[in-house]
Amino acid sequence: MSRIPMSPFKALTFTAASAFALLSAPAYAQDTASVDPITAAFTPSTAPNDHRIDYSIWDEAMKNLVISMGPSLRQTAGRPDQSFGSRRQYGHVSRYRLEGSRIMFSFLDADVRASFGEYRRDLEATADKVDIQELSRNEQLAYWINLHNVAMIEKIAEEWPVRQPRSIEVGGVPLDDAKFITVEGISLSPRDIREKIVFANWNNPKVIYGFWRGDIGGPSIQREAFNADNVSRLLDRGARDFVNSLRGTQKSGDTLQVSELFEEAAPFFFDDFNADVRGHIAEYANSDVMAILDQTSDIEANISEYDIADLAGGAREPTYQNIEGADGNQKSFRIPQSMARLLAQRDEKFRRIIREGRTGTVTFSNITLPGDPEDKDANEVE
Repeated sequence: MSRIPMSPFKALTFTAASAFALLSAPAYAQDTASVDPITAAFTPSTAPNDHRIDYSIWDEAMKNLVISMGPSLRQTAGRPDQSFGSRRQYGHVSRYRLEGSRIMFSFLDADVRASFGEYRRDLEATADKVDIQELSRNEQLAYWINLHNVAMIEKIAEEWPVRQPRSIEVGGVPLDDAKFITVEGISLSPRDIREKIVFANWNNPKVIYGFWRGDIGGPSIQREAFNADNVSRLLDRGARDFVNSLRGTQKSGDTLQVSELFEEAAPFFFDDFNADVRGHIAEYANSDVMAILDQTSDIEANISEYDIADLAGGAREPTYQNIEGADGNQKSFRIPQSMARLLAQRDEKFRRIIREGRTGTVTFSNITLPGDPEDKDANEVE
């Protein structure tokens, strides 16, 4: 097995906080004459090799860059107080601000911001060294997810401070549709990677949860890079986090309210929207969400939150305060008041999780289930 190394990524330091055929090809038959050229160009090979791409640099970056807000308690966060000495509301005010994960854009200097573009180009160049389509399906999926997320972080970091990532344009084109990514000479947008490559060539809807959109309302970004060995596990983690959060599912009378992302993915995964989304959610639902499924019959995709998934709310606040440790001693650095308030709310949430015994998850892998084909890899997810 050969491994393709990536060039070094500039260090990130902050003072604030596989299997072959992971997912089978689409169940529906495609008329080759009607297949989008991008989909056709990046359709996975049926005879993959065993090459691997080394994402250790990006993995280290994620551990330094991402802060988890912890599992959802399915309770909305009330509107925060105004910043001291100001009538303006700084920081996050979203009712979902204690869900998902956050990227610390406000701590990035110019060199680190430039590193994202450098690493994105390194990933693009990897396709000049190896045919992406010839890799195992797990390896390909990890590549596309990492490339998508690196590109999103790069462009948001360049534009920060920005309140909503969807307002960003690249060359006059909205970020999601801007073709600033080039793989094997083909220009791609983040949406192209999601829909024309991954959604079109994988048939398990859990791939939705690998792609970070930059906003609070979308799936969480993970604190580790995707690779062929962990991609299934990380997608399952992302699915459980999202499905069991308020930004994923809510109840209104007899209606199951779900994220708008499910409607976006419907043409690929949810032909019978009500039945298929319910079935998908049931795979990952905890007892609270299972109760919602049992108590509702209609479905509506109307949940969204477009505010940026960072710590500062996409703005530079002029007022700061010192951070105190658990022993009451002041630290030697200061952060905006709104960020300190958010981190204090996060800390209280984690204390409550511990008090109520909501910690821990169990993940099963490397097991063979009854009915699995003899040649199926133990990590394969169909």
